[in-house]
Formats: sequence, C-alpha cells, structure tokens
Amino acid sequence: MRLILLHHLQVLLLFYIIIINQITAKQTHIPEVQALLSFKTAISEDPENSLSSWNISREHCTWTGISCDSTHHRVISLDISDYNLTGVLSPDIGFLTNLINLTVAGNKFSGPIPMEISQISGLKHLNLSNNIFSGSFPSEISGLQYLETLDLYNNNMSGVLPVGVSEIKNLKHLHLGGNYFEGQIPSEYGRWEFMEYLAVSGNSLTGVIPPEIGNLPKLKHLYLGYYNIYEGGIPSAIGNLTDLVTLDIAGCGLSGKIPPQIGKLQKLENLFLQFNGLSGGLTPELGQLKSLRMMDLSTNILFGEIPQTFAELKNLTLLNLFNNKLHGAIPEFVGDLPELEILQLWNNNFTGEVPQSLGLNGKLIILDIAFNKLTGNLPPDLCYGIRLQTLIAMDNFLVGPIPESLGRCESLTRMRMGENFLNGSIPDGLFGLPNLTLVELQNNTLTGRFPEIYSSSVNLEQISLSNNQLTGSLAPSIGNFTGVQRLLLDGNKFSGEIPSEIGRLQQLLKMDFSNNNFAGSITPDISQCKLLTFVDLSRNKLSGEIPGEITSLKTLYYLNVSRNQLLGNIPVSISSMQSLVSVDFSYNNLSGLVPGIGQFRYFNSTSFKGNPNLCGPFLDACKSWVSNSTGQANSKGPLSVTMKLFLVTGLLLCLIAFAVAAIIKARSLKKARESRSWRFMEFQRLDFTCDDILDVLKEDNIIGKGGAGIVYKGGMPNGEQVSVKRLSVVSRSGSSCDRGFNAEIQILGRIRHRNIVRLLGFCSNHETNLLVYEYMPNGSLGEVLHGENGSHLHWDTRYKIAVEAARGLCYLHHDCSPPILHRDVKSNNILLDSNFDARVADFGLAKFLQDSGTSEYMSAIAGSYGYIAPEYAYTLKIDEKSDVYSFGVVLLELLSGRKPVGDFGDGVGIVQWVRKMTDSEAEGVLKILDPRLPSVPLNEVMHVFYVAMRCVEEQSIERPTMKEVVQFLTELPKPTADTTPN
Repeated sequence: MRLILLHHLQVLLLFYIIIINQITAKQTHIPEVQALLSFKTAISEDPENSLSSWNISREHCTWTGISCDSTHHRVISLDISDYNLTGVLSPDIGFLTNLINLTVAGNKFSGPIPMEISQISGLKHLNLSNNIFSGSFPSEISGLQYLETLDLYNNNMSGVLPVGVSEIKNLKHLHLGGNYFEGQIPSEYGRWEFMEYLAVSGNSLTGVIPPEIGNLPKLKHLYLGYYNIYEGGIPSAIGNLTDLVTLDIAGCGLSGKIPPQIGKLQKLENLFLQFNGLSGGLTPELGQLKSLRMMDLSTNILFGEIPQTFAELKNLTLLNLFNNKLHGAIPEFVGDLPELEILQLWNNNFTGEVPQSLGLNGKLIILDIAFNKLTGNLPPDLCYGIRLQTLIAMDNFLVGPIPESLGRCESLTRMRMGENFLNGSIPDGLFGLPNLTLVELQNNTLTGRFPEIYSSSVNLEQISLSNNQLTGSLAPSIGNFTGVQRLLLDGNKFSGEIPSEIGRLQQLLKMDFSNNNFAGSITPDISQCKLLTFVDLSRNKLSGEIPGEITSLKTLYYLNVSRNQLLGNIPVSISSMQSLVSVDFSYNNLSGLVPGIGQFRYFNSTSFKGNPNLCGPFLDACKSWVSNSTGQANSKGPLSVTMKLFLVTGLLLCLIAFAVAAIIKARSLKKARESRSWRFMEFQRLDFTCDDILDVLKEDNIIGKGGAGIVYKGGMPNGEQVSVKRLSVVSRSGSSCDRGFNAEIQILGRIRHRNIVRLLGFCSNHETNLLVYEYMPNGSLGEVLHGENGSHLHWDTRYKIAVEAARGLCYLHHDCSPPILHRDVKSNNILLDSNFDARVADFGLAKFLQDSGTSEYMSAIAGSYGYIAPEYAYTLKIDEKSDVYSFGVVLLELLSGRKPVGDFGDGVGIVQWVRKMTDSEAEGVLKILDPRLPSVPLNEVMHVFYVAMRCVEEQSIERPTMKEVVQFLTELPKPTADTTPN
C-alpha cells in the first residue's frame, strides 16, 4: 500500500514539475515577445506589410523572420533583411538575449545604432548593412566576444573607425565600408587571429595603410580603397597575407611602386589597384600569381614594358593596363593567354603589331587598344568564339583590311576603329550583325561601296564613315537602317541621288553627307525623319529647289546646303523653324528675296553669299531696295484717338484683374492658415509643428522664387533655421498641379547622404504642399559664384564644392535602387551650408531609372537652358550621362566664373566657348580661368578642366559615369611648384 501511495506521489510531483516548467517557460518568453512588439512599434513604415504576422494571437516563433531553438523556444535569430522597412532600431532589442543572429540589412532604419545590442552576449552575426544608420559606432558592441560577423556597409556612420572591435577575438567578417568614417586605419586592426574578410573602403580615411594589416594570417578578402585618400604606397607587409584571394585598394591616392612582395600571394585571384598614382614599372613578381584571374592596374603612372613573366598568368580573364605610360610591343604571349576575356590597353605608348593570335582562345569579349602607336594588321580571328562584343582600336597606325571574319561576328555590339590607315572594303555582313549598335571607321582609306543589308536593322545607332574613299551610290536598302541615329558619310566619293528611302530612318538625329558627289535634287522625304537636328549636304552637286517640306523638322538646329547647284527661292516657311540656329545657303544659284522675318532675323549675311541673284537684308545686290522698304515699314504716325482709348481701356481691365487676383490670393492664404486638414509627416524627430511652419509663410521671409515654387526662410521655436518650399496643388485653371512635389517627396524622403539636401518633413492639404528642409545659409553655388561674393570663392573651396556635389550625384546614380536621375543639375541647385559644404538640391524634375544602364524617352524637355545635354534637348532621350553633361557645365562655371549662357553671343554656350578658346586642351585652361582667382595650383586646375571636358562630350557614350567622375576628381596629380597668378 505504501509503495502504491509513493508511486502516486511521484506521478503527482512529476506532473507538478511539468506544469511549473511550462508556466515558467511562458513567463520567460514574455520579455522576448514584448521586445519584438516594441521592435515593431519603432517601425514607421512597412509598405509590403511584411510583419503582419507579428501579433500576440500567434506563437512568436512562427512570426516572419523569427527562428527559435527547438528545446526552449527562445528567439535565436531575427532576420528581416530587404523588407523595405522604415524606422529606428528599438533599444528593447537588447532583451532578446538569446539571439545568435541579428540581420536587418537592406531596409531604411535610421538614427544611432542602439548600444543595448551589447546586452546580447551570445550574438555571433550582426548585419546592419544597407540602411541609413548614423552617428558614431557604439563602443559597447566591442564587448560581444562571440561575434563573428559585423557588417555596417553602406550607412551614414561617422567618426573614427572603432578601435575596440580589435578586441573581439572571434571576429571573421568586418565590413565598415560605404560610410563616413574619418582618420586612419588603426594599427590594432592587425590583431585578429581568425579574420577572413576586412573592408573599410568607401569612407573618408587618411594617413598610411598600417603595415600591421599584414599580420592577419587567415585573411582572404581585403578592401581598402574608393574615396579614402591615403599617404604613401602599398605596405610590403601585404605580402604576408598568403591566404588572400581579393586585394582591392583602388581609387585611394596610393603612390610609389608596386611592392614585389605581392608576388608571394599565391592564392590571389583578384588584384585591383586602378585609379591611383602608382609609378615605376610593372613589377615582374606579379607574374608569380598563378591563381590570378583579374588584374586592374589602370589609370596610374606606370611606365616600361609588359614583363615576360606575365606569360605565366594562365588563369587571367581580365587585364586592364589602360591610361598609363607603358611602351614597347604588346608581347605575343598576351594573345596566347588561354582564359583571357577582357584586354584593355588604351591610352599608352604601345608600338609594333597586335599579337596575331589574339582571339584564338575563343573567349575574347572586350578588346580596347585605342590611343597607342600600334602598326600592322588587325588579328584575323578576334571573334573566333563568337563572343567578342567590343572592339576599339581607334587612333593608331593600323593598316590592311578589316578582317572578313568580323562580318560574321554576331556577338559584336561596338566597333570603333577610326583614325587609322585601314584599307580595302567593309566586310560583307558587318552592318547587318544583329547586336551591332555602333560602327566608327572614319578617317581611314577604305574603298568600295556602302554596304547593303536586306532586312531591318533596329539596333545599329551610329554609322561613321567620314573621310574615306568610298564610292558608288547609296542603294534603296539604306532605308533598312531603321534604328540609326547618326549617319556620317562626309568626305567620301559617293555619287548618284540621295534615295528617297532615307525618309524611313525615323530615329535619325544627325545626317552629314557633305563633301561628296551626290547629285540630283534634295529628296523631300528627308522631312519624314522627324527627329533630325543636324543636316549637312554641303559641297556636293545637288540641284533643283530646296524642298519646302523641310520646315516640318521641328527640332532641326543646323542646316547646311552650301556649295551645291541649288536653284529657286529660299522657302519663306523656314522663318517659322524656331529650333533652327545655324544655316548656310551660300554658293548656290538661289534667287529672289531672302525673308526678313522669323528666324531669318538671326542668320548671318555670310550664310547667303555667293548667290548673285539673291536679294535681302545686308546683301549688296539690293541693299538700297531693302533700305527703302524698311524705311516705309518703319514709318509711324501719331496714335489715333481710337487707339488711345483702346490702350486706356486695356490698362484699366488689367488693373481690375490684378486687384481681383490679389483678393483671391489673400483669401486663399487665410483659408490655408485656418484650415485644420493639414497633414504633417516627419522624416526625423522634429521639435516643431505644422503651425510653426505656416508662420514662416510671410512675404518678408521669401528667399527665392522659381518655376518649382516659392522658398521661405524661417526660425522654429527651438531656434532651428529651416527652409520651406511652397508648392501649389491646384493650378490656375483648377486642375491638379503636382509641380514636382511627389517626385521630391519620393526621393528625399528615402535617401540620406551628406551631400544631398536633407528633407526634414512636409505639410500638405488639398490646396498647398510645403516641403521643409535644412536651411543652407550660403545659398546656392550659382548665387555665390556669379554674385558679388564670387571673388571670395577661392580655388580650394571651388574644388571642394565640385567633389562634394559629384559625390551627391554619384549616390543618386549608383547607390540608389532604382537609380535616380536628377534632370536639372545646375549651379543654382547646389546649395552651400555655413562651411561651404555642398548639397545637391531641388529634385522636382528627378526621375527613377527603372533599368540601370538603359535610356528613356521623356514627353517634354525638362531642365535649364545651358545645362541640357545635346541628346536630351533634341531627342528627349535621357540616361545617367545627361546628368553628367550638366555637371560638366557646372565644373566649367567653377573654372571660368562665367554663367552657362548669355556671355558668348547668340546660340553659343559655355561649352562651345571653352572648346573654341582652348581647343579642348588642358594646357589652354588659363585662357578661360576666372580672373578673380588670385592664384591656383595649375596641375589641379588642368585636371579639373580635363574632367569637365570629359563630362561634356557630345556623345553620351564617351562621358564617364558619376562614379568615375568622383574618382577622377579625387585623384589629383601630384602637386608641383606651379601656381598661376591671375
């Protein structure tokens, strides 16, 4: 009986223990659930409703992004990466003390990183990358001794690099890149025993690269470059990192020679040292890197020949040596590298022949050997594997025919081989290749006829055959080039009539048929090419009359039909072509009266000379007749009584209308002030209200007016100065009027960058939108540069502004997803704070580019006169390079102190003026330099001029990206003793 009773007691005790454990377990989970709900509460936006499962009606271990251990059901992993969440990271995250993994990457979390993370003592993986966290690194996190991964990439962190993290003994992966850390790399970063991945690239670091970095025995990936500007060169201790796979120290101001110790890195696969100031010869020891797959040493000051030891790099797929001072022959072994896919050697002093075996490996994709002194024939098998996409060999001394095999290279997209001595005919099939977009063969000695194609070619955009010896007539099949935008055939021996099928080229922008033997009449079908901006038919044997249909070309700005045999009158309807700024009808057999109306009032008399039977203003043949008719036309009698009465009545009506408008405006303002339907959204914590913002809207507070709205300056109750941009929701006609509000809110509300103007919040109701952003006390660059204080803007400040504005645009183009086009880059949209730090502003015209690297057509021109890229102004086709052109204009403003238009004559802007004054040579920069600059470092000014001229290239494909612009600007040549007084 006692045994039975004892057994029952044991069962009851066991049941009691189980119940107590369950209750205790539930009570243990309560802080975790509360912490998670607090975490969710701190999230202000969840556009995809990703955390909808986070509610107490469900077991917390089943919530999205939550993982628990199977035994105690404790939260061990929180991973909500790429959910597009906005908010701050709740300090209550510290209550999740059992976490092993905390990942919130790819969201829009802002504010400081909570120090309470340090309470999660067992944390191994902390990934906060791709957010907008700011402030300095919390030193308390350095106490997480089990931490293996710490990733803060692409945030807005500042201060110095945290030294304390060097005490985290188990750390394997540390990524602090893409922030704003300053100072030097701590020598303590050489202490880690298990570190495999170390990245501090893309900050504002200075000093020397500490040799202690070479003490990391297990390091595989090292990223130190981009935006950092170091002193000195590459420490030889790097050679101790024998497990290294990737070494990236690009774009960070390195000097000196490449240390031979790098040859010890037998596991190295990727070596990136481009965009530096490295000098000396190519270190032969680099040939010992048997595992190397990619080597980029471009844009340095390296000289000498390619070492024979490079023949051992059998795994090399990419070899970039462009933009150095290398010389000698391209070794034959380069053509025999079995894995080579990309070879770029342009802008050196290479001589001799191109290795004839190049391409036989069947893997070549890109070959660029332009701007050298190469001779001989092109290799015959460049496209042996039908993988070649880009072939650039322009500006050499190449001879012989274009290889026939290229006519069968269906992978080819771009061919640029102008400025050589190539002869023979154009290979059959070349112009019909399905992926070809660009062919440049100008300035050679090619013969034969213009190639025919027998099906429509929609991808080929440019054909440049200028200055060759091509003959024959153009076949009707020229109409099959339906995608061509630039057709340049000038300086050949073409004959026959211009076929009417030219009218099928609906994308044609520029047509240059000058200096040939074309005969017959000008086909009126040219008028079917509605996008034409440039037509040059001069120096031919054209006859007949100028077709009146040409006036339907609404975007034509240049027309030259000089030195032909044209007859008849100049069509009067040309006077209505408002886009036309330059014409030349000289040296023909034209007759009759030159119209004196419309656009003809702006054309020079030289445009009509050489036509003995032509009369008109400024022409000697009938000047007296013009004077008489002009005198009669300009004679005026006194105003009649009726006319006076009409003017008085009109003036009275205008005054009444003005008074009514003023009353309506006053009432609308009062109504706006009294309205209680204002919506106020904050993008950070603010200590003022919408009513405080409305108090700013006074006439005395106006600091600017423009097409985008009125800008006010005002002080908030807490003493903070803000700018308020007022935009109307309803236009005068009563229709909805966005005026860029949605664009600016969409963009500024989601991005944070030190060189982008900071949006604090916005107020809106059904009538008015108010943008509230940080006040910039020094106004805009345009106001300062072109105003009375321009003389105080010294060179160092101008250079700083250029770099900072470039970084802001670079962020929009390359770090936002999708990329953002500004579309109105100008000096008035670059604002300056009290320290003259630059911020890019005014996103009312900005547009998201959904597919990076592609172009879009806009429905109307947006932007500011003088800054608009040629392709945008005349085709409405835009991509990131349109912003690059506009930024180039800003650089020219900084150099010259001149406005982009208005100082150079009709139809001439700053870009054309600079080209004329300097012949686009950096040595000529002194001819256009702002005389208000007391003295400047000549090497810096010439370098910025070089960057500016790259940015304003006529063809967008020739312009650098904004990322390259930043690298160019920050990689100044070494200073010399030369400064130029003005």
